[in-house]
Amino acid sequence: MFSDLSALRPGSSLLCPPDSESQGPLFDRVKPAYSPCSENFKLGDRSFSRQYAHIYATRLMQMRPLLSERAQQKWGVGVQIRNLCDLQMGEQCCIVGTMFKHMELQPSILKEISEEHNLLPQPVRMKFISESDQLILEDELQRIKLEGKIDAGTFVTGSVIAIYGAENNDGKFTVEDFCTADLPLQTPRPSLTADRFVLLASGLGLGGSHGDSMLALQLLVDMVTGQLGDQGEQSGAATISRVVLAGNLLSQSTQDKEASTRAKYLTKKTQAGSVEAIRLLDELLLQLVASVPVDVMPGQYDPTNYTLPQQPLHRCMFPLSTTYPTLQLTTNPYQASIDSLRFLGTSGQNVSDIQKYSSLDCHLDILENTLRLRHLAPTAPDTLGCYPFYQKDPFILEECPHVYFSGNAPFYMSRRIEGPDGQEVLLVAIPEFCSTRTACLVNLRTLECEPISFSSFSAEEDEETEMNVSH
Repeated sequence: MFSDLSALRPGSSLLCPPDSESQGPLFDRVKPAYSPCSENFKLGDRSFSRQYAHIYATRLMQMRPLLSERAQQKWGVGVQIRNLCDLQMGEQCCIVGTMFKHMELQPSILKEISEEHNLLPQPVRMKFISESDQLILEDELQRIKLEGKIDAGTFVTGSVIAIYGAENNDGKFTVEDFCTADLPLQTPRPSLTADRFVLLASGLGLGGSHGDSMLALQLLVDMVTGQLGDQGEQSGAATISRVVLAGNLLSQSTQDKEASTRAKYLTKKTQAGSVEAIRLLDELLLQLVASVPVDVMPGQYDPTNYTLPQQPLHRCMFPLSTTYPTLQLTTNPYQASIDSLRFLGTSGQNVSDIQKYSSLDCHLDILENTLRLRHLAPTAPDTLGCYPFYQKDPFILEECPHVYFSGNAPFYMSRRIEGPDGQEVLLVAIPEFCSTRTACLVNLRTLECEPISFSSFSAEEDEETEMNVSH
């Protein structure tokens, strides 16, 4: 892995006497083939006058053929696939529909403003699930309550699945089995002869209270640009072919929500907290793009639209770094082909939203679940804001990625999974850098991932703690 490549070599350590040569060796950075594939997530003319019901109808229409094929593979070619309006009591059949999860604890503005219920303020909840949650399957015309061998905790509203069972006497559908669309087809992974790495980082949190993280961030920049360490470290840094920054580049504290409600004369001579953070981000990007290609994704706290898909950050905010062609301002979700390996990922909003409304806690489990459902953000637009698409749902996966990541996780995790047709996918939860001081390195040759951490002095640590970089 990367740590092996950057191992110290005899005569090249910083602890050895300098070489007689006036200038050290030059290391050429590898330049893999790169192709952006995020066109589906770019919005043209934006109109919010449409109803959100269209996106559910479009999603079901696109997913129905895929699930019908999976159902025949699992339960036989002769399985009866029915619409809800054609159900006959007691008949064993298959239904394809969209899941709706009825949750008593789900926040609702109607409950909050209702005058009929004089409720006390409820405590802040991290999850909104309960034992009384109930699953309902619906298609274009009807809906039916589900019971039987299906766990309400693991499903969320918006998931399109196929269920097998029969309708019972009380009008409910008894589920005996179910299946998802599972992973789409995958392009064969190319065989590379040398190690090449892509660095993934998220949650830089510029402008926040984590002032001590700036030293770790500068160490990361110096490591990538080859200004940190000896010749062994520099030769290892030359194998980093690309950097992907997965959202939340700015801290949540830069969002002043009270500014819009204040009188204008009170804010006339004040400056938004995001201005200084953007200037600092531009200076950091300038150091990176002068040495390596960088893809910048927006996140929840970054100055762009809130709803998914988030559009690229505007170039005018980065007057220094945009002069370099190596800077790519991309959408969230992000999709690209690097050395014929398909990367797909988000800044983490879809994962954190599913975590609130399901029993799943592990980010990798949620990533795998969305991959099996073949949908990036099943909870959109119910509990996750998204654009009201009506012709096509861009969050449906049409091709299986080789690397699937989400940003702003509480800590680093990675896992490799396999699909029914031999697909192999690396799942990566990128930790929030401002709190963990950790980034990730993905090896394009072996499809392995390793964390790289930067620790430094802090006021809470012992004064004798030494600064270190660990792989």
